[in-house]
Amino acid sequence: MKKKAMSSEKARFVRAQGHADALEFANLIGQSCDYQNDPKAKKDVIDQNGDAHSVKSGTKRWQIFLYGKNRFESDDAFLSMNGIGQLLIKCLDVYPETFMTYQTDKKYYKEQLKIPMIELKDKFQEKRRVRTFLNKAIFNGGEVDYWTIKYEDKFHLFFNKDVIKCFADNFEIVNSQARRSTETSEQKVLFRYKKLNVGELEIRNSGENHYREVLFVMNKIKVVEMLFDNIKLTGDFNSKVLLYGQATKKFKT
Repeated sequence: MKKKAMSSEKARFVRAQGHADALEFANLIGQSCDYQNDPKAKKDVIDQNGDAHSVKSGTKRWQIFLYGKNRFESDDAFLSMNGIGQLLIKCLDVYPETFMTYQTDKKYYKEQLKIPMIELKDKFQEKRRVRTFLNKAIFNGGEVDYWTIKYEDKFHLFFNKDVIKCFADNFEIVNSQARRSTETSEQKVLFRYKKLNVGELEIRNSGENHYREVLFVMNKIKVVEMLFDNIKLTGDFNSKVLLYGQATKKFKT
């Protein structure tokens, strides 16, 4: 079943909750009660050591990015991933310029998308490319130092290199397969762990406002399970801020 788009009201609520969680974390690690971050940046909190945290909360899934063609054409990081950026552009170029034209023959364009989507999946069989892509997608190429996840009312700190190694070592990367006669195979690249989808990379064509965009989402609960399975709890900053892997040595305030 196709997921429904989030309403504008719900999207505003999610953003507001995300900002509140980032402020709560900032206060827990000693920042002032009126701490403010850049709401458009991945750097949700800068700690007192000058390191950046991407604070993730939410209940179900996270939108890691939603980019149009211009982003992939202008961002050198995507264009230097040994073909990943170029293939994402190729996926977008499958579709006609207008959403109206796409609607006249959706099946045809979805069949055409199979070719670059299979190529993209094949590229991701090399761990080096997986590491490079995820480092850019999640940590903006290393500009963000920590993934700080709010889960069960605590903040769990993971160092960026630990997260990328965990994902690259454990993901099985495949194409999506149709389960119904109305669906088309090879429309997504799936990042799987224990045979379950953790991340999904797809082309969003849900309407004129979101047409010919690359959407990358991750399932919160499955991400947390994967990180807990593979990165050990190694310390804590206080009762609500827990440290994993190298975060114990790296995180200082």
